[in-house]
Amino acid sequence: MIVSELAIATFNLTKQFERHVAVNKLELEVQPGEVYGLIGPNGAGKTTLMRMLAAVEEPTTGEIHIYGDRLLTDNSHPRLKQKLGYLPDDFPLYEDLNVWDYLDYFARLYHVKLPHRRRRIQEVLELVQLTSKKDSNIKTLSRGMKQRLSLARTILHDPLLLLLDEPVSGLDPIARMQFREVIKILQSVGMTVLISSHVLSDLAELCTSVGIMELGSLVESTSLKDLYERLSHQQIIIKTLGDLTQLQQELKGFSQVEEWEIISHQNSLRVNFSGGDEESAELLKYLIHRGIPIAEFHCTQEDLESIFLKLDHKQAS
Repeated sequence: MIVSELAIATFNLTKQFERHVAVNKLELEVQPGEVYGLIGPNGAGKTTLMRMLAAVEEPTTGEIHIYGDRLLTDNSHPRLKQKLGYLPDDFPLYEDLNVWDYLDYFARLYHVKLPHRRRRIQEVLELVQLTSKKDSNIKTLSRGMKQRLSLARTILHDPLLLLLDEPVSGLDPIARMQFREVIKILQSVGMTVLISSHVLSDLAELCTSVGIMELGSLVESTSLKDLYERLSHQQIIIKTLGDLTQLQQELKGFSQVEEWEIISHQNSLRVNFSGGDEESAELLKYLIHRGIPIAEFHCTQEDLESIFLKLDHKQAS
């Protein structure tokens, strides 16, 4: 892939703090317009990588290219830095200001001129659904509203690349859903988004590609579709009104059944199954024929969290 065609391209990117290597020879490629999810345990190097991509942290060695231009932490290439929007997980809000004045302050820092500044503030407030709160003091907002306000601040200058470090941490399900909807809108207008999160169900819904980090290295980087095709097994949830032991005995005789997990409080099994739809239909027919009182039988795929835990376990072993 030609570097100029990529939103992000890193080469041998390394960050070392004394004896600790936080990011180790990382090679990352992100296509324009993607929502790229960054996954990994605490200490994997995700935040350090984000900080280097945002030109906040200087690499020890290696290079970063944003839309074909090399990114440096010095004062060079200010137009390149204007393409970046960075939302760290600990950026403070000035809670004594009201929402409009807060955004107006940052729009001035981004050199957004009047009358465009006023129009742009109105646009981002509408996007994050805070128009009705424009005169409200920030300290009166809920946690979810504050996070959406932080996102509004980050996109005021209309960046091409948005870097979000744990943006939904601590938010309730409704607030997370609202945040996801805003990200989807930003992607629809062509913005590239790199997002790290421990809420893997959110990433599964948002992302086109994912990267999995472990001890500073990128151990997997691929499209979400490819990841599911390679690593996601079909699973069947089987609930019986009878004895689980009898159900397990019958499953042993079916070749496509690989292993299972007991869901004891539901009197159910979660079965890893290597067959397709026809074989799963045969399994159901077989169990009924053998007199197993089936109360529930439905097929699903391993989710992103299951895949990540499986990969993490493989790396650990």
